Amino acid sequence: MKPQETVCFNIKVVWHAISRMYNEQALKHGSTAAVGFVLLNIDQKGVPSTKIGPQLGLESTSLTRIVKNLEENELIYKVRDEEDKRLYRVFLTDKGKSYRDKAKQVVKDFNQEVRNEIPEKKLEVFFEVMEKINSIIDERKVFQSTPD
Repeated sequence: MKPQETVCFNIKVVWHAISRMYNEQALKHGSTAAVGFVLLNIDQKGVPSTKIGPQLGLESTSLTRIVKNLEENELIYKVRDEEDKRLYRVFLTDKGKSYRDKAKQVVKDFNQEVRNEIPEKKLEVFFEVMEKINSIIDERKVFQSTPD
């Protein structure tokens, strides 16, 4: 099987192209796509800092570096969680909200262009296929661990 015929190769190639595109846009604002993704995942009620990494597939060391950078650049601030004093909730500053709005617009513009080029029916099938691939992975239908 040629790499171009595999699901993972095609997903990876397209994801890298999207990531490069988002990074180019973020660079115009002195930022990165990873920072944009983090900002997009912080809502009005704030988010526990421990939830951001798993939502985005970020390793804790990468997330720690990004969160520290966001704090230093006054895009976020942390507040101890009222219910669980061991946790901190992350909130956006006004500057962070402005950056998030820019990131949100980049995502909207890209998605609108995709929707302009690809018929809705094909996108529905695409989303169904992506959901199925994810469920195959989540349900461990491949590479099930076996007892030693």
